[in-house]
Amino acid sequence: MGNLPEPRTDEGRAGLRAIVGAPARALLAFDFDGTLAPIVEDPALARAHPDAVPALARLAGRVAAVAIVTGRPAEVAVRLGGFEAHPELAGLVVLGAYGAERWEAATGELSVPPPHPGIAAARLEVNAWARRTGAHLEDKGNALALHTRRAPDPDGAFAALREPMDRVAASRGLVVEPGRQVLELRPPGMDKGAALTALVREKNAGAVLYAGDDLGDLAAFEAVATLRAADVPGLRVCSGSAEVPRLAEATDLTVPGPAGLAAFLGELADAMGG
Repeated sequence: MGNLPEPRTDEGRAGLRAIVGAPARALLAFDFDGTLAPIVEDPALARAHPDAVPALARLAGRVAAVAIVTGRPAEVAVRLGGFEAHPELAGLVVLGAYGAERWEAATGELSVPPPHPGIAAARLEVNAWARRTGAHLEDKGNALALHTRRAPDPDGAFAALREPMDRVAASRGLVVEPGRQVLELRPPGMDKGAALTALVREKNAGAVLYAGDDLGDLAAFEAVATLRAADVPGLRVCSGSAEVPRLAEATDLTVPGPAGLAAFLGELADAMGG
């Protein structure tokens, strides 16, 4: 298949063949941070890799759907990704907050669930932990993320925060989502796997690609495996990093971070004739 890299698994190779062979039936879905956008110390400064959105725009006209599935609020991912500036992405769907929020490029409509009372109740406590450990608090409105990347002792802060985050989650009806030097407190009931599976069914996709870089993406990779068992070919792509080496074991193809993913998407568009 041209210059495309070869997945390491038979199922991944079959998924890639199905996507390239019948792109009009394929759903391509991506995490944002660490996958389309490089990880940065301040999450407010994250931006999509400069080659990523043009590659998505080339693919969008050839596939059934392109989607972003992220822990970010949907409107934040749209703004940081610059997706509104690309009319070629008119069919883009952004599923934020692990699928609890949805933004449609075709209409500009945003749907957001009501705030969870546990988040409001935990906000002051989480703020205090951030000050105590030097972690950076990212307040997502309906979720609270503590990033330890900029703390004086990133690994020590991460370890120190885990027990109190688990404790407040249990007391407030929330869950803790660990990631690359980040612990996120969020409402239960949705994950990237459920969000991806629902979108595949909604779009009646005949094949699926999902790319991610962190522990929160494992549910989506598991969903691809489940869909493959139900005769929907799929490819799991890891945006590789030294911080989460185990992710490569759960996927079919590893590319070197957002730059590598953007290059792969360009090659995929070439293989589709786009």
